[in-house]
Amino acid sequence: MFETGSTDPVAKAFEAQRDRLRAVAHRMLGSHADAEDVVQEAWLRLSRQETATIDNLAGWLTTVVGRISLDVLRSRRSRPEASYDDRLPGLLVTLDDAPAPDDDAVLADSVGLALLVVLDSLRPGERLAFVLHDLFAVPFDEIGRILGKSTDATKMLASRARRKVRATERPTRAGREQREVVDAFLAAARGGDFEGLLRVLDPEVRLVVDTPGGVVVTLGATKVAAGAQLAARAATRGRAAVVGGLPGVVSWREDGTPLSVMAFSVTAGRITAITAVVDPTKLAQMDLPDPV
Repeated sequence: MFETGSTDPVAKAFEAQRDRLRAVAHRMLGSHADAEDVVQEAWLRLSRQETATIDNLAGWLTTVVGRISLDVLRSRRSRPEASYDDRLPGLLVTLDDAPAPDDDAVLADSVGLALLVVLDSLRPGERLAFVLHDLFAVPFDEIGRILGKSTDATKMLASRARRKVRATERPTRAGREQREVVDAFLAAARGGDFEGLLRVLDPEVRLVVDTPGGVVVTLGATKVAAGAQLAARAATRGRAAVVGGLPGVVSWREDGTPLSVMAFSVTAGRITAITAVVDPTKLAQMDLPDPV
């Protein structure tokens, strides 16, 4: 087995590709730790491969990383309660009626978070097709081989993902229609209107919650609606906000301590993803507005 950092030409060739492979895996999975694991697994597979049979090492490695990442995404969807160590970056919170931030770095961070939230709402095949083609210029025929689909079917997956991504607003202001959907969700949660919650939730909605014990993921409208009703009972005050470039809300307990920060991804009139922070330590580190 080769060891990275050695003088072996295959190891050197792999090291030259490592940063790009890590970037592909991170966009696919949204986790630095998972991306590192995927890249390491790709190296192990390369070390067992007869390299003389590989005509295009970069393409071969991209295919391997894509397939491993796809397996991880599918595993997550079958185990939605699994926790991840670094799934959520820091969230920029501004009131929904406050001036948008002018700093370019803050803007870029917000766009990045909005994209991450939207990518999390995509199905594994959609995410793979979009990330590999639109972000890393991998040809559709190569992506199709990873997915086991025709080139035309792969193009359709990427097109569907692209529409969802384009539906995400820039972080200067939450869109009026998106805000109305979020407000309907919050009203239904506070009123205990389970059917009302289901009407505004996508059937495959993804809820990612940053808790003191780690990040927990829940899938499906029924489970998310049930959790929303329970969470609404604990909040006594809330303010509309733009959270990481998405329509969101900040909630407080009766004593004025922060309860949660939530960001919503809305596509075609339904909530497809929710990102929430309830970890008191992380909430205390955030620059939050005052409760009303």
